[in-house]
Amino acid sequence: MNESKTDRLRRLDKQHIWHPFTPMKLWLESDPLVIVAAEGMHLIDSDGNRYLDGVSSLWCNVHGHRVPEIDAAIRAQLDKVAHSTMLGLSNEPAIELADRLMRIVPENLKKIFYSDAGATANEIAFKMAAQYWYNVGHPEKCEFIGFGDAYHGDTVGAMSIGRTELFHKPYFPLLFKTHFASTQSTESLEQILKRHSQCIAAICIEPIVQGAAGMLIQPPGFLSEVRRLVTQYNTLLIADEVATGFGRTGKMFACEHENVQPDLMCVAKGITGGYLPLAATFATQKIFDAFLGDPREGRTFFHGHTYTGNPLACAAAIASFDLLKKNRVVEGVAEKAIAVAEMLRPIAAIPHVKEIRQKGLMIGVELQGFDPQLRTGARVCMNLRKRGIILRPLGDTIVIMPPLAMEIDDLKSIIEALNAEISGLM
Repeated sequence: MNESKTDRLRRLDKQHIWHPFTPMKLWLESDPLVIVAAEGMHLIDSDGNRYLDGVSSLWCNVHGHRVPEIDAAIRAQLDKVAHSTMLGLSNEPAIELADRLMRIVPENLKKIFYSDAGATANEIAFKMAAQYWYNVGHPEKCEFIGFGDAYHGDTVGAMSIGRTELFHKPYFPLLFKTHFASTQSTESLEQILKRHSQCIAAICIEPIVQGAAGMLIQPPGFLSEVRRLVTQYNTLLIADEVATGFGRTGKMFACEHENVQPDLMCVAKGITGGYLPLAATFATQKIFDAFLGDPREGRTFFHGHTYTGNPLACAAAIASFDLLKKNRVVEGVAEKAIAVAEMLRPIAAIPHVKEIRQKGLMIGVELQGFDPQLRTGARVCMNLRKRGIILRPLGDTIVIMPPLAMEIDDLKSIIEALNAEISGLM
């Protein structure tokens, strides 16, 4: 009997691939979905079934899939050069993109360091902060403050400052010392600063919304008070805008909700419209200037990535920015968020729903009353696939993070399908 295309792909996947954040025993016992194409807001599997991309392909897709303008920009760049190192050289798309970015980030940020993922953007910020203090004569300022339930990535530095027991417990012996504060009030943060400010290089925060924690939203005024304390106690503020940046919360960057200017800011995910890996770490002029000097002085920032400032990714990002402006995407998020909040009201009334947390198009629907071992959130998301919807849970919190350009009718389809599945749990 001839093996179907789907069966062949599933067999080869199970034979060769180790998937991220995936219980592989369960994966090997399942019939995994294999995506082979996409169109607009839909993903298409190897059997031709279509699914609304309700998690924007892990929180990064902005305009949908196969966007003609972004496709064309990448093809045009392929006719020039696909990649060239930025170690000792530069390239046109990286320069043009930097100029675009500097027009939209908080005005105190003046320099950009490219990398390829959110975790690496954060690692760069941590190293910049530590070396900044070293370069200005305060090597003792080498410790960091993070926040409970934070997530900044899965590299060693990112785990150290955003450690999560579920994800990172086996690696705790590898992690460097970090002080942890609460996101419910700034009292614990101030207590840490009173005791340890002489040792603190920086405070790192996911501004306004902690994404991987389950879309936890900070109290109003929390971020601005963190900024005040950072200044008072002479340290640096790192804003991790990897998940919240480029319009996701209804502002271009979440920091704008409280008019906060960080000293270092990290972005990734939506920067290329969700097309190609690219990230950036922004720094103030003051921080940059501390790295200037004769090579013999040892002030150089010795850090880099092979694909830093990749021309294809930068070309995609430039095209994405043109669309953000042309289609008023960020303004549209703020408008659609109001309609979505109204759509979610029936779900909030279901007894098995503990809470719905929303900021812009970052939404978490937290279930209650289920044994975590039953993986009810995962079961709901798997059942949604039968309704043509792709969502992904964080434990028993169902995450809705659609492409920012998704229209109201498609958003309504996702929410109505989720309503039906959660109601069916009763």
